[in-house]
Amino acid sequence: MNVDRYPLAAKFLSWLLFLPYVAQGIWVRSRSLRLSPAAGPRSGVYGSGKPAVSILTVGDSSGAAVGIEHTDGSIGAQIARKWHERRNETAHWHISGHNSAVASELRDYVVPNLEPVDYTHIFIMLGTNDMKNWHTTGRWKRDFGSLLYALRTRFPESKIYWHQAIDISTAPALPAFLGWVMNLRVGLFNRIGAQLCVERGVVCIPPLPVEDPSGFCRDGFHANELGYDYWSDHMMKFVDETPRSTPPVQDYIRE
Repeated sequence: MNVDRYPLAAKFLSWLLFLPYVAQGIWVRSRSLRLSPAAGPRSGVYGSGKPAVSILTVGDSSGAAVGIEHTDGSIGAQIARKWHERRNETAHWHISGHNSAVASELRDYVVPNLEPVDYTHIFIMLGTNDMKNWHTTGRWKRDFGSLLYALRTRFPESKIYWHQAIDISTAPALPAFLGWVMNLRVGLFNRIGAQLCVERGVVCIPPLPVEDPSGFCRDGFHANELGYDYWSDHMMKFVDETPRSTPPVQDYIRE
């Protein structure tokens, strides 16, 4: 279903399928692996001398590099490394990822406790838990929108990015029905998120295209080393974009 074209129908259909979604979701959850965040330092520097950029990655388990062994393979660390290698600039990085985190928890408990570092770039990895926990679209709009306000207020000079949720049906751990229903919610949340990014000066990065399961770790849901490598490459393509220039927001720009 084209959620952008038929958002009300997608919302109605997803609620109609709520009970079978819950039943199958509980079954999948009871059989899924529980993985911990990657070991290793949460901060680092690539290059020498004063950093030209300071990169913060904040979000859920994808920001915590769940699915791999060490934080040097995390999205935040890889973006910093690739920035240094491709632009010959010293890059500082810090990750603040949290298993199962939703937008309101980042807003209320994470952002207020971040060190007051002058981050130049902030990448938000968020939305999957809000979606799979069946938060309403109204709650997502309120929680994600206020998270953007909180980050902008605490780090007024930072360039902020949000990566939209991927096609969740590509995750090997999910049965076809569950993936299809969850994708209805993904479409709704991505649509609202793109609108909020335009309104609040955040760069909306389109979802990473997933062509095969090789980028997933052994739980069939989180990324592995190869997946995070692909993901960071994808993010790097949009670091020079503006809040009004990326593909997901074009339908919401009013000149």
